[in-house]
Amino acid sequence: MEDLDQYAERPFAFVGRYLRRRALPHAVILIAVLGAVGFSVSTDYALKGVVDALSKGPDAGLVWGALAILVAFIACDNMLWRVASLVGAFTFVGVTGDIRRDLFRHMTGHSPTFFADRQPGTLASRITATSNAIFTVENMFVFNVMPPCVAAFGSIAYIATVNLTMAGILAGVFAAVVVLMFKMASAGKPLHHDFAAKAASVDGEMVDLVGNMPLVRAFSAFKRESVRFEGTIATEMRARRSSLLYLEKLRIVHAVLTVLAVFGLLYWAIKMWEAGQATNGQVVLVCTLGIRILAATRDLAVALVDATQHTARLSEALHTLLQPHDLVDHPEAEPLTGTGAKIDFQHVAFDYPDGRGVFTDFDLAIEPGQRVGLVGRSGGGKSTLFSLIQRFYEVRDGVILINGQNIDRVTQDSLREAITVVPQDVSMFHRTLRENIRYGRPDASDEDVWKAADAAHCTDFINALPEGFDTIVGDRGVKLSGGQRQRIAIARAILKNSPILLLDEATSALDAESEEAIRHALANLMKGRTVIAIAHRLSTLKDFDRIVVLEGGRIIQDGSPDKLTHLDGFYRELMKKESMGMALAAA
Repeated sequence: MEDLDQYAERPFAFVGRYLRRRALPHAVILIAVLGAVGFSVSTDYALKGVVDALSKGPDAGLVWGALAILVAFIACDNMLWRVASLVGAFTFVGVTGDIRRDLFRHMTGHSPTFFADRQPGTLASRITATSNAIFTVENMFVFNVMPPCVAAFGSIAYIATVNLTMAGILAGVFAAVVVLMFKMASAGKPLHHDFAAKAASVDGEMVDLVGNMPLVRAFSAFKRESVRFEGTIATEMRARRSSLLYLEKLRIVHAVLTVLAVFGLLYWAIKMWEAGQATNGQVVLVCTLGIRILAATRDLAVALVDATQHTARLSEALHTLLQPHDLVDHPEAEPLTGTGAKIDFQHVAFDYPDGRGVFTDFDLAIEPGQRVGLVGRSGGGKSTLFSLIQRFYEVRDGVILINGQNIDRVTQDSLREAITVVPQDVSMFHRTLRENIRYGRPDASDEDVWKAADAAHCTDFINALPEGFDTIVGDRGVKLSGGQRQRIAIARAILKNSPILLLDEATSALDAESEEAIRHALANLMKGRTVIAIAHRLSTLKDFDRIVVLEGGRIIQDGSPDKLTHLDGFYRELMKKESMGMALAAA
C-alpha cells in the first residue's frame, strides 16, 4: 500500500488521491452540476424571452414557445441536481470509508512511542475529523463553490449580449470581491487551526477521563476533574468563538460591498431602459443575472471561508496522523523461518527516543526450548528486553537474532506470529469471551477455544456466567476479576501456540490457589518452547532452566535457580526476603 506520510503536509494531494480512486462517479457528479448550473443561468435568459414575447402581444404567437423553453430549463436544472445529489450520496460516503480505513491502517503501523506520546481519544477523533472534513469540503466544492463560479461566468456571458461594458465591470467586481474575501479568509487560518487543535484536545481529554473512571471514583476526584474538564472546554470555546467572529467579520464586509454593487447595477440598467437602449426583457435579464452574480460572490465567499476552516482541521489532523512510521520492514525482509527458537542478543546497544540509555554492548544467548527467568530491580532492562525481541524499537548497535535471522531483516508480521505475550496488564476487547480467546488464532474452532480455556482453568468461571463463552466482557474486561482476565490471556496464548513465549508477571493477579493451577497449565504450555519470563515472585521461576539477573542494563548473575541460590548476590538476597515475607504472612 502507498505510504501516506508523504501527504502529511499536502492536504489537497491527499484529497486528490481519493478523487482518483473513484474518478468515474466524481466525473458524473461534476457533469451533472455543471449542466444544472448552466440550465439554471439559462433560465434567466429564457425568462427574458418570455418577457419580450409578452411585450409583443398575443398575436405574435411567441409566448407558449418561450414558456416551454423556460419550463424545460427549470426541469433540467432540478433533475440534474438530483442526479448529482444521488451519486454524491454514494460517492462521498464511500470516500469517507476509504479514508478512515487507510488512516487506521497507517496509524496501527506506528511504534509504541507514537501512542505513548498521544491520547487515544485524540487520535480516534482526528481520524473521524479528517473523513468528516473531506466529506464537508467535497460537498462544499460541488454544491457551494463550483456552482456560484460557473453561474457567475455564465451570467456575465449573457449580460455581455446586452452591454459589454457592464459585463466587464461586473466581472471585475466579482473577481475583486472574491479575491478580497479569500485573502481575508486565509489571514484567519491560524484561528481555525487553533480551534481544530483545541477541539481535538477536548475529545482526547473526555476519552481519557471515561477510560480512567474507576481511578477518578477511587480518589473521589469528580469535582476536580470536572473543574479541569470545564477549563479545557472553556479554552476550546474561546478558540471557536474567535474563529466564528472572524467569519462573521468577513460576511459583514461582503454584505456592505454587495448592497453597494446591487444599487449601482439596478441604477445603470434602468438608465439604459429610459434611454431606449434596453428592452423590458433585457432589463429583467440584467437585474436577475446581476443579482445572481453578486449573490454568487456571497455564496462563494462563505463557502471559501468554511472550506478554509475545514481545510485547517484537515491539515492539522493529517499532520498528526501521517507521521512517518518509526518501524518499517526492510526492503529485503523475509519471513521468519526455522524450527525451534534460538534467541541471540549480540553486542546490542539501545537508547530510548527520549535519550534514556539502557543497553551497551549487551550479550545474551537463549537456546531453543530453554526457560529463562528475568529478575532485577526496576529499570534494569527487563521490559526493554521484551520490547526489543518484539522489535518495538530499533537497536542503536548490534543485532538480535532468532534462529540465526536478524529480526531487522524479517517481516514484522512473521516475527509477531512467532511470539506470544502474556502481559501483566491484560488487554481485552469489548467483545465476547470466545472472541477474546480466539484473538490468538482467528481460525480456531469452538472446540479449540474450549480446550485452551480448559487448559488455562477458565471453564469453571466461564460456565458459571449466564451467557458462557458468549458473555461480553466490557471495556478492557471490566466485568471480569483480575485473575480471570489473566487466565483468559493465558488461554489466548495457549491457543496461539507460538514457539516463543514471553511471560510478564503472568501469575501476578492470581490468588494462591489459582496460581498453582495456572502454574501447571503454563508448565504444559512451555514444553518445547523458548520461554522468557519477567517475575518478581521467585516461586514462579523455581522450575526454570536459567535465571538472568539484570541491573543497569547489564547481566550481573546468570545460572540455574539452584546455582544462584548458593551464590552470594542479588538473587540469593531476593530469595531470603521472599522467604521472610511468606513466613510473616503465614504467622
